[in-house]
Amino acid sequence: MLLIPAIDLKDGKCVRLKQGDMNDSTTFGEDPAAMARRWLDAGARRLHLVDLNGAFAGKPVNEAAIKAIIKEVGDEIPVQLGGGIRDLDTIERYLDDGLSYVIIGTAAVKNPGFLKDACSAFGGHIIVGLDAKDGKVATDGWSKLSGHEVVDLAKKFEDYGVEGVIYTDIGRDGMLSGINIDATVKLAQALSIPVIASGGLSNLADIEALCAVEDEGVEGVICGRAIYSGDLDFAAAQKRADELKS
Repeated sequence: MLLIPAIDLKDGKCVRLKQGDMNDSTTFGEDPAAMARRWLDAGARRLHLVDLNGAFAGKPVNEAAIKAIIKEVGDEIPVQLGGGIRDLDTIERYLDDGLSYVIIGTAAVKNPGFLKDACSAFGGHIIVGLDAKDGKVATDGWSKLSGHEVVDLAKKFEDYGVEGVIYTDIGRDGMLSGINIDATVKLAQALSIPVIASGGLSNLADIEALCAVEDEGVEGVICGRAIYSGDLDFAAAQKRADELKS
């Protein structure tokens, strides 16, 4: 089970939001590269970056901070990024900068042709981010609910050739209320590509519950507020996940 620390970037700083609300943010660090090094030193095997301003602007905004993180990490571990990625040129630029995976969210739902083109042009580097509430996919920084069912969309995107799906239950994100295991497993069972859980991770019990369903296709979990607030010790949690696997 891959535990993936999230570094959410707003105005060049590391923050956490509650339920995607840009007006409800807590700053956890002024230096994104130093934050990346912190998680690397704690044993992280992948990093998850979000350009929050970019997600709302529909174009990259925190590119300087992202480059600083990539430079800090080098080729030690893969780095994935979502937020504001709406065209192939942006994907190409980020991959050239050293990103391993680009996460396409809103644009995948609104413009499936773009996702298809991205998978064709950059095979092996595209992850789709599906954010949902009550099984329905949300877009535009979670401000709009679409009529799409998560499982149906994910299957369609799997056919396009995406590497994996990050599934976020937005009702739980940033609330430390526990991962929606049932919905995550249901999605993983419907797909043959890996699913990464996101939203609501709160403690070691969540990690253990996820490890128990790893064989269903749940490859990892995004670690957000819990590792910043101290509710979850990241290094200890990854160690526990490794023990459960062995």
